[in-house]
Amino acid sequence: MGEQKRIGILTSGGDCAGLNATIRAVAHRAIGTYGWEVLGVCRATHGLMSRPPQVMQFDLKNTYPLLTMGGTILGTTNKGNPFAFPMPDGTLRDRAEEIIEGYRILNLDTLIGIGGDGSLAILRKLAQQGNINLVAIPKTIDNDLGSTERSVGFDTAVNIATEALDRLHFTAASHSRVMILEVMGRDAGHIAISAGIAGGADAILIPEIPYTITNLCNALNRLHEKGRNFAIVVVAEAVCTEKGERVTQTDRLGQSRLGGIGQYLADQISTSSGAEVRVTVLGHVQRGGIPSPLDRLLGSAFGVAAVDLIANEKYDHMVSWQNRQVVSVPILDAIAQYRTVDPDDTLVKTAQAMGIYLGDRADPAPIPHTLHSKLDLLAGREIPQRQSGVVS
Repeated sequence: MGEQKRIGILTSGGDCAGLNATIRAVAHRAIGTYGWEVLGVCRATHGLMSRPPQVMQFDLKNTYPLLTMGGTILGTTNKGNPFAFPMPDGTLRDRAEEIIEGYRILNLDTLIGIGGDGSLAILRKLAQQGNINLVAIPKTIDNDLGSTERSVGFDTAVNIATEALDRLHFTAASHSRVMILEVMGRDAGHIAISAGIAGGADAILIPEIPYTITNLCNALNRLHEKGRNFAIVVVAEAVCTEKGERVTQTDRLGQSRLGGIGQYLADQISTSSGAEVRVTVLGHVQRGGIPSPLDRLLGSAFGVAAVDLIANEKYDHMVSWQNRQVVSVPILDAIAQYRTVDPDDTLVKTAQAMGIYLGDRADPAPIPHTLHSKLDLLAGREIPQRQSGVVS
């Protein structure tokens, strides 16, 4: 079995379905095959900041129920940049060394980080600073992480959005309405276009392709002229107004969140066409629930492959799904790239061929995000706040 190892695993960023299946696979491979010890770190890097560090010990028995559980049994967080951590007195403190010390206190040989691009960028910087052996697993419902065709959580999110569309069709037809479904997609339209095609939408709006209200209404009017008394529109939350402005909502703490583009479209369509329009915002419903079979399979394959990377001492790599198999790529490559919907993508061409309104030209629309500044992070400069503080 080789050298005895003690590995830690954490989930970071937003939760999604399939995380627990991934944790389960890591434990089964590490314990069952290699005889290693597996510790789950609670609440991501916050667990490593705590004294003593907050962990749970895994064995083959307590991981048995995890396959079908949504969310993450370890807990997670998408707040509190450890390099500029907000303190109770309002100051910011660099707490990176506390996290690194927590890794040392636990006497870990390796850390497996499950996260999206932002989480993995932070974890990699911590690993480089603290000489931590890091292996990464990609998860994000937005499916926008570079160097992998699929991430844990995406398929379940698409399934939930598709089911919502299936249900909305009946209500739309019964009341002769235009129904708008607003789905997640902080910077990319993968959920919107996948669920839109699968759910029979008449129009799909994604941030990568611009649109106009006039042409959207014309597309809906053509349905009416053909005898259809209803229409279904899917829109990703990151889609901007015609003026290129993001629609956000601010809570009582001053935190800005994406949301409201569906209602904006409803008001514009109603004003322009006189149609009766209703909006459904799925929001965090897309993150939860029982993981789909594909997310369970993907999480299991990723978990096994991540442990095998450790066995081969191939650190600073992320497992990736490419061409129907699991491979590994440098974490640096994965987080330096960003995967939006390509206007020449097969799904874009499929939607257009099906007569779905998908915008006015197949050129990438400018997306007002700060992902390019991730290179600043990789160069050791200040870690950016994604979307100018907009979170999901």
